Amino acid sequence: MLISSKGIINGTIAERFGGKGNDFNENGIPTYSLPVTIVDAPTDTVSFALVLEDKDAYPVTGGFVWIHWLATNITRTELTENESQTAHDFIQGCNSWTSIQGNHQSKELSCFYGGMTPPDQAHLYELHVYALDQLLELQTGFFLNELFHAMDGHMLAQASLKGIYEKI
Repeated sequence: MLISSKGIINGTIAERFGGKGNDFNENGIPTYSLPVTIVDAPTDTVSFALVLEDKDAYPVTGGFVWIHWLATNITRTELTENESQTAHDFIQGCNSWTSIQGNHQSKELSCFYGGMTPPDQAHLYELHVYALDQLLELQTGFFLNELFHAMDGHMLAQASLKGIYEKI
């Protein structure tokens, strides 16, 4: 299985998908989500899950990876730009903007893509997509640990894509 994104060109994430873009929620968090294309998924794939994370946030947050986007029960192989805000055919989990460092943004606003805003230097972001043999029994607002518990024993394949977003 392979994944790609027209929003990541030569290893760099386009500005419109983060703090240098034009689309923000009421708290100033970037909301314009990356497009994702999946090819060569296993034939038994029923759905996909995705995780967009920033491990470079670890020193900034004081000890944890920043989750920018969680989604599951995706039943198609392409998400277009900004579908986190517009699509209703998959379930989204809670990103790290709901945390203490994210100023406790409401869970309602945090159950979407929350784009990149690296404060200290360019960060490397990782998009992970998992092919699953079933739909997952999760509700909007699930957390990363709940996703991994639900996926346990149901992952057929996984693929990752990395991109750098420059400091704000």
